[in-house]
Amino acid sequence: MTKIAIIYFSQTGVTNQLAQAMATSIEQQGEFEIFSHQISGKEILEGRFINSELFSTLSECQAIIFGSPTYMGNVSAQFKAFADASSETWGAQQWAGKIAAGFTSGGSPNGDQSCTLQYMQTLASQHGMLWVGLDAISNSGEQGLNRLGSQVGVVAQDLEGSLHPSDRATAEYLGQRVALLAERLSTASAK
Repeated sequence: MTKIAIIYFSQTGVTNQLAQAMATSIEQQGEFEIFSHQISGKEILEGRFINSELFSTLSECQAIIFGSPTYMGNVSAQFKAFADASSETWGAQQWAGKIAAGFTSGGSPNGDQSCTLQYMQTLASQHGMLWVGLDAISNSGEQGLNRLGSQVGVVAQDLEGSLHPSDRATAEYLGQRVALLAERLSTASAK
């Protein structure tokens, strides 16, 4: 069974809503095992993210989707602590060849959210992962996918703790894309 992880931090709940939309969408694609983990402050001790069980689980997944709100033009400190702790995984290249994707949210339509996605893309590249973008032009389809125009990943605007329907649909779309590509990659490696 293809395993997909969604690892994220959420403060206002919007990033959590994006993660849930992706998980629901992946479940609808067929037989997938979804592992969703919200980074919490309890996992960060003296500035260092500590959760060896999480990293063990991630090593078993075929795809990892990263999520963080955009704070001051980048990922949150909590997500950055997780990313920094992944250096031990990096040393062994345990994520190499896995699919990666990302999502973020911010308080304005463009609060430098692309910087957050680019950071996640760089993190994935350092791990030897294969980054999956949207392939949906701005305001495409019946649901107005990708209303904020990012191709690198999902960008959502925090509307006082709620999620715009187009942003939810875009998260669902990226979840579908990751699921289909992870399944193809998994099938190809099994041959």
